[in-house]
Amino acid sequence: MSDRITASAMSAGATTAPAADEAGAGRPRLRVAERNQVEFRACCWNDLLSDDHEARTAWEYAKSFDRSPLLAAIKAVAGRPGHPPIDPRILIALWLYATLRGIGSARELARRCETDLPFQWICGGVSVNYHTLADFRVAHVELLDDWLTTGIAVLEEQSLVTMDRVAQDGLKVRASAGAASFRRGTTLESLLAEAREQVETLKAELQTNPAAASRRQRAARERAARERVERLQKALEQLPLVQAGKPNAEKREQARVSTTDPEARVMKMSDGGYRPAFNVQLAADTQTQLVTGVDVTSSGGDQGKLAPMIEQHVERYDEAPDEMLVDGGFVKKDDITAVSAPRGNTKVYAPVQASKSDTRDPHTPRPDDSPAVAEWRLRMATPEAKEIYKQRASTIECVNAQVRNQGLYGVRVRGRPKVLAVVLWYVLAHNLRRTVALRAEAAAKHE
Repeated sequence: MSDRITASAMSAGATTAPAADEAGAGRPRLRVAERNQVEFRACCWNDLLSDDHEARTAWEYAKSFDRSPLLAAIKAVAGRPGHPPIDPRILIALWLYATLRGIGSARELARRCETDLPFQWICGGVSVNYHTLADFRVAHVELLDDWLTTGIAVLEEQSLVTMDRVAQDGLKVRASAGAASFRRGTTLESLLAEAREQVETLKAELQTNPAAASRRQRAARERAARERVERLQKALEQLPLVQAGKPNAEKREQARVSTTDPEARVMKMSDGGYRPAFNVQLAADTQTQLVTGVDVTSSGGDQGKLAPMIEQHVERYDEAPDEMLVDGGFVKKDDITAVSAPRGNTKVYAPVQASKSDTRDPHTPRPDDSPAVAEWRLRMATPEAKEIYKQRASTIECVNAQVRNQGLYGVRVRGRPKVLAVVLWYVLAHNLRRTVALRAEAAAKHE
């Protein structure tokens, strides 16, 4: 009877005393989780992250960049109307920290800014949306490139990097284009004619029946049609470049270009498969693993990429590397001649291709070799050169692995300038992490 009364009272919400157990003690009183209670807490953002947190490092790194070009473009100034935009330092720090954490999606980054403490700390109460994040990531490629140059130059002044010996390698990155988007010239011309006709049809529809659709819908349809025309025009412009790389007329006739990303090319990937991709060229200092040069090309091979990278170093830092380490895919006699003495100041360390004849030593200079190529052959036969060349893999292959670990397998943007911007974010994030390590090592030596 008493049990029925107790159950009835509990179902009605009545408070009852806990029943005694066999030992004579009362029921345990516990502090239980209450997740439906609304609470207001007073806290300071700076108290929520440790002093050495990587989000703080990204913020300090973002503050060091010259953002005057970004501020000059802001129209909301004191004394004039306009909604104030987000501080560029917040957007810079967000993308740096997101890249370090392997996040390459603007939508995912926007979600993290609402749920994850480090991203919330960087925002500091400022709301962000994925559209702003996505636009900012690719809108300032020249500025990102300047930040790379400035960062390395500062470290060079502080004697943390010398660039005496630099290693270079290519990295295939999946493009945002499907294999089915590649079309031959005749098909591209037909598609372009259809796209132009669609644009004219939309204009005529607007003139004859302005109330056919809402203004926003009409603008979206017209914009989509214009963008398709632009992509097809770019594809036709890229077609002669693709045809130029074909060995004969039959192959040139079969040349195809993507209608979604005309600058992407079908390349052989590291797994042996063939997919639309870009060839990312990275150069790194062998002593520090800091990336000192970067480029994005539409060529699937590395041959011919050595001289442009050295020229890029001259443009960035007013000097060429003393020594350049590359694999056999970069070897081109014209490049070696162009960058080596007396025309240049760089010694090339690259493997010599095996001779087709068993009786000929590949390191023996040939009659058609220039003096620079002959010197390169003789140099690579020495034990000293072989020992130096070992640093190539331990430098640039390690850098490639690190940017892969950060998520650089593919890009979600189209067009070489935007792809280069995305790659530069990965390079800046990589150099940030290496800079922190180098300065910590330097500080430890002085203790």
